[in-house]
Amino acid sequence: MHVEPKSRVESFDRDAEARLAESVGLTTAIGLAVVGRHIVPLGRPTPATLIGSGKVEEIAAETRVIEPEVVVVNAQLSPVQQRNLERAWKSKVLDRTALILEIFGERARTREGRLQVEFAHLTYQRSRLVRSWTHLERQRGGFGFLGGPGETQIETDRRLIGERLAKIRRELEGVKRTRGLQRKARKRVPYPVIALVGYTNAGKSTLFNKLTAADVFAKDILFATLDPTMRGLRLPAGTKAILSDTVGFIADLPHELVAAFRATLEEVLEADLIVHVRNEAHPETEAQKQDVLKVVSELGVEPGRERGFVEVLNKIDLLDPGVREGLLARSERQDAPVAVSAKTGEGLAPLLRRFEAALTGANIVFRLALEPSDGEGLAWVYRHGRVLDRRANGAAAILLMLSATPAELEKFEHRFGEKIELGQGDCSES
Repeated sequence: MHVEPKSRVESFDRDAEARLAESVGLTTAIGLAVVGRHIVPLGRPTPATLIGSGKVEEIAAETRVIEPEVVVVNAQLSPVQQRNLERAWKSKVLDRTALILEIFGERARTREGRLQVEFAHLTYQRSRLVRSWTHLERQRGGFGFLGGPGETQIETDRRLIGERLAKIRRELEGVKRTRGLQRKARKRVPYPVIALVGYTNAGKSTLFNKLTAADVFAKDILFATLDPTMRGLRLPAGTKAILSDTVGFIADLPHELVAAFRATLEEVLEADLIVHVRNEAHPETEAQKQDVLKVVSELGVEPGRERGFVEVLNKIDLLDPGVREGLLARSERQDAPVAVSAKTGEGLAPLLRRFEAALTGANIVFRLALEPSDGEGLAWVYRHGRVLDRRANGAAAILLMLSATPAELEKFEHRFGEKIELGQGDCSES
């Protein structure tokens, strides 16, 4: 059931049918079969049940016939609203936050991912300890040697949840420190980091696998990727980089999850290049774009200002041939989005060139002449720089045109000294 505020309908923020379809996709992502669906216009929220009593009774009549295992409400419910709806519909009720938490709980694989899911779940559950469970109001006797009043079960539950949250927070801080050390180690290499971001199911993991020959879980379902993955990537002119796949964003991402997954999303904060992967075949691709940019902005990142930014229009294999050709033609412009199909591989070569152009814009081009017998020096060059051109000057020398960052150039100057000649051109000019 999708609850659509009338103010949103009037402002045409996003299509209610599309929001309902997304809710159905989230529900099927945890293996539930959808047997009924509703769009409920909401003028003024009802404190007790969110939606009006007439609609509550209408759905109650339907649940008495269908007897569903769970009713999903695509909105944020207060604990009281959730409890009252469960009483009225005689069924378990999940709101949008609980549904997404269920998905995350199923998909998290790494220790860090599981910790983040548990932290988000407990944060959410702590606010729900007002249910009408019979044991919650029972008084527990205090320990004899302490004296004073006992504590109710609900107070005990809150205390235990608070203690567990504090422990998880400490463990996540440890994860954060470990990631910080890993980033420092990468900066010493140093390889630039490219972070893939985008709406859930935009095809980030499929693109990641295609570019790196990895085997990250990629499937046509919402939130297929939860745990961050990083792989090395070599670009056409030899630039080495690290590609990072991140969790997908979604409209109205629960606040608990933004906070809990900040450690994962820190890869975005530290990236040298942010790549926004969009599902160009989705009818609401523009609305999804705004949702992603909003979350990225909330993380404190301004794409295109303080770091490189590339927009990727994925899934063009699902578009009409004429539209696809037009997007591919426009991709050649440096200021235009790059059209690709991660599934078929179409457009990936221009995308890799765009990555390299974005990462090496400040690189320095220089020439270097090595003796043919200096195999060790030649191997060192290929490890630490990007070879743009290579020619043999008879038996006298190997002429190389190279590109390097200022930090890399310092290493070259220390290693080869006067053999380095700065300036543009090609090897034939040496």
